[in-house]
Parts: sequence; C-alpha cells; structure tokens
Amino acid sequence: MTLAIEQPAVSAGVHTDCRILHLTSLSLHSFRNYVAARMEVTAAPVVLAGHNGAGKTNILEAISLLTPGRGLRRAKLAEIDSRNHKGLAWAVAANISGMQGEAKLGTGRDAESDEGSDKRIIKIDGKVCKGQAELARHLSMIWLTPQMEQLFQEGASAGRKFLDRLVYSFDAEHASRINEYEYAMRERNKLLQDYRADGHWLDALEQTMAETGAAIAQARLSTVEHINLSIQRSTLSFPKAELGISGLVENLLATGVPAVQAEEAFKGVLKTARREDGAAGRTLSGTHRSEMGVIHLTKQMPAQSCSTGEQKALLLSIVLAQARSCAHWRKEVPVILLDEVVAHLDSTRRLELFEEICQIGAQTWMTGTDAALFAGLEGAAQYYQVENGTLRHAK
Repeated sequence: MTLAIEQPAVSAGVHTDCRILHLTSLSLHSFRNYVAARMEVTAAPVVLAGHNGAGKTNILEAISLLTPGRGLRRAKLAEIDSRNHKGLAWAVAANISGMQGEAKLGTGRDAESDEGSDKRIIKIDGKVCKGQAELARHLSMIWLTPQMEQLFQEGASAGRKFLDRLVYSFDAEHASRINEYEYAMRERNKLLQDYRADGHWLDALEQTMAETGAAIAQARLSTVEHINLSIQRSTLSFPKAELGISGLVENLLATGVPAVQAEEAFKGVLKTARREDGAAGRTLSGTHRSEMGVIHLTKQMPAQSCSTGEQKALLLSIVLAQARSCAHWRKEVPVILLDEVVAHLDSTRRLELFEEICQIGAQTWMTGTDAALFAGLEGAAQYYQVENGTLRHAK
C-alpha cells in the first residue's frame, strides 16, 4: 500500500491554517562522524536510511540541538566534536521556517574556550544570543529515541524532563521560566548554607521561585490536558495513554486554587523549610520535584507495569498527540524526530504512523536501517542514504 500523498505538509494536512515549522537546510561541521555535510529539504517527511553506525542518529542529534537543552543524547559538548577533525569545535546551522518566519539558527561549542569545555554558542540570524531559551521562540520540536524507551523506569527526573520538552511546543517561554526558577533555587541553596544569610534576599529569591514555579506548573497542567484530549479523540490503534502531573504547586492548581494563592502557598512552604533545606543542602519541595505519571487507559495500568512493546507504543501515541495538539490549539506543527521507531512496529501500525504524520503535516525525520521499512511513504517523503558520515539524496 502506498499513501496517495505528494506534499503532506500542504495537501494532506488536516490543519491547512497551521504554520508548519520545518528546516529548509541543515549544515554540520566537525560533528561526530561528519567532517562536513549539508542537505536541503522541504517541509515533507525525511527518511534517513543506512547501516548502524553510519551517522543517522547524529543527524537527528544535530537538529535537536537547535532547541533548548542538551539534545536527544544529552551529551557533553566536547563529546560531540568530530573524531576525524580533532581540535575543531563542532557547529550546526540551519535555515528554518519557524514561529517568527524565516530565520537562520546556529549553535556549537565555543572554539575559543578551553579544550573539553562545555561552553556553547547560540546564534540567530548571525547574532549571538545570551541563552538557549531564545531558540524556543523560533522552533519547537519533539522526539522519540530508543534510549527513551526506559523513560517509565528511570524515575521522576526523566519523566519531568520529557514532559517539560512537550510543554516547550505549547509555551515558548517555558524554558526561560525553568532557567529562572533553577537559578533562583541554586542561589537560595547557597545562601542557606550561611547562617547569617540575608533574609530579604531569601525572600526575593523565594518570590521568584513561587512566581515562576506557578507558571511552570500551570503550563504543565495545560499541556497534559491538551495531550489527553487529543489521545481520547485519536482513531489510531496505538494504546491510549493518560498523562498526569503531580506536585506541590500542580496539585493546588488542579483543585482550582487561583495562581496567586498557589504562589503564596509555595512561598510559605519555602520560608518554613529554610532550616530543613539548608541542612539537606537542597530544596526539598517545588516544581523541580514534580512527577509525571502515565496510565494505559484500556488496561488501567501504570505505564511502568506494561510490557516493553506497550511502553514504546504509549510513548509514540503521546508524541503524535502532542503534535496534533499543537496544530489544533497553537496553529503550529512542531518538527518531529523519530529514531529507529518504525522497526518496532508491524506493517499495519507503520502505515497508521505514516498516515498520521502526513495528516498532521509535520516535517518528521525518521531513521531506519532499511528504506523498505518506510514502504507506503513513497511520493510523500524525501529519502537520504547515510553511509559513514556522508549523505546521498536517494530519489
């Protein structure tokens, strides 16, 4: 079966009034096994086929670094430098059609910093930016990798980071708020080590944590609500997931407590816990300790108790629902990165996945060892063969 679609981002998309966020070109320099590479693409899905170790995932990692954070591998910056070009710092650049229109995004390890440094440079339209959060104002992106298949077993931190990345697609300021919250929390932790700490400065830091924490919690709750609604409406055969988020501030907001009151309550908890937090050397309560939960709706079973196959399918259904939610509520379709996902699906679910991608209209980058795994996307996707750090357009 072949999808009768030629330009999924235009003719197949059900959300024709949406902005389809996408890359139009990608350039890599001294990036892992790529000495230099460049590709030009359209908004259609992109298939990267090649043997294991050829460099397919490296392409997805490079793209993921065009958003806030450490990318889909969460690697140290110096680890990304090309082994074939020792001494040169890696760099990634892309021309995009983003939230603010056409733009050129660039990032890389600071070549002037010490060897092994994790100092990173961000450029937008050639101008150096102060922080990574600016990237979220131009491009939103979600991804799924084999490493994420352990998400439900890795504890609260992994689930929270996964959810926050989903929130970025809904709220471009979410990354900035998290950075502001974490900075204030680190400063508070330092002050609490000094028994003579200035109470007024502690008050100011806790006020910042309360304000940003309430906004972070509200954005998480809103994202969870939107994704759950999209999953409930989905006609896909993938198992349906139900997301939840629990935490001090999220629980208050979920019961209808106004944001201002939730802020005051959180601020009161922080003030009361100063001595305890100081003794522990860390802040014991707050949105940095909230937990994401996922339930298999049909079985009414926690995701961590489901089979490995069910967990993979639940994650994929969440990613697809997030993309559709963004299209429906934000009128923006994020870029999707799917690393070695189709190999775990039977032929029926592969076709469902491809049809969903084309219906949403997302520029979806997919990797696989064999182009035959993508049978059904002919005419709808652009194919590249990846071989030992080189790219060849496969027509």
